[in-house]
Amino acid sequence: MNVFTLERGTVPLLISLPHDGTQLPPAFAQRLSEPARVLPDTDWQVSRLYAFARDLGASMLIPHYSRYVVDLNRPPDDAALYPGQNSTGLCPLQRFDGGPIYRDGQQPDGSEIAERRQTFWQPYHDALVDELERLRSAHGRVLLWEAHSIRGQCPFLFDGPLPDFNIGTADGRSCNAQRQARIAACLAAQSTYSWVANGRFKGGYITRHYGRPDAGVDAVQLELAQRNYMDEASFAWSPERAARLQASIRDLLVAALV
Repeated sequence: MNVFTLERGTVPLLISLPHDGTQLPPAFAQRLSEPARVLPDTDWQVSRLYAFARDLGASMLIPHYSRYVVDLNRPPDDAALYPGQNSTGLCPLQRFDGGPIYRDGQQPDGSEIAERRQTFWQPYHDALVDELERLRSAHGRVLLWEAHSIRGQCPFLFDGPLPDFNIGTADGRSCNAQRQARIAACLAAQSTYSWVANGRFKGGYITRHYGRPDAGVDAVQLELAQRNYMDEASFAWSPERAARLQASIRDLLVAALV
């Protein structure tokens, strides 16, 4: 089973898009609640948003399957990333609005979760490790860019509206200080978008686990508010808003790679 696409680039940049997938295994949709069947918590069209990065020479790692099957940005033991706060797990049971993902009695048991972890989660992470090592070996240092997006308001997960750009570096531990400073300076120099570093989103499992500045791997998560490139109700792409946002993301990546 082919569960991801890896496009190998030429510069020391790997863009991982762990919540971009929308495929479901056979008969899986029948187990879902009606609201969950439209996969509302997908990082909609993020791979389209980052398509320009291919011209920069970036590697791209894109999953095929929905985060409702397995969340690639959660630890394999399903430990909480934000203890004490509402969140969703490795094989989530709740949507971002707090409602159920599954119909009654259709939730996965422990053996099914283990099978999904082996079938969908492990191959993605194996590919991520291999590509990071290829790029680090070739260039001496590599940037892992975790590309995410989310509805601008999710009361179940956070209070009030989310800033447009949400940078996460595990409170500074996943990325060296110089690279973080360049990213912050780039954001501070523009006035179009609001932003915060290590606010509600500090980086998920991938950022925290693979970001090892002392070993030549810097990891940054960018969580974007979806209102800046699409209609959050219909998931429809907004060409003008998206083009404006792509230019700003490109500036960030270029600044980070200097």
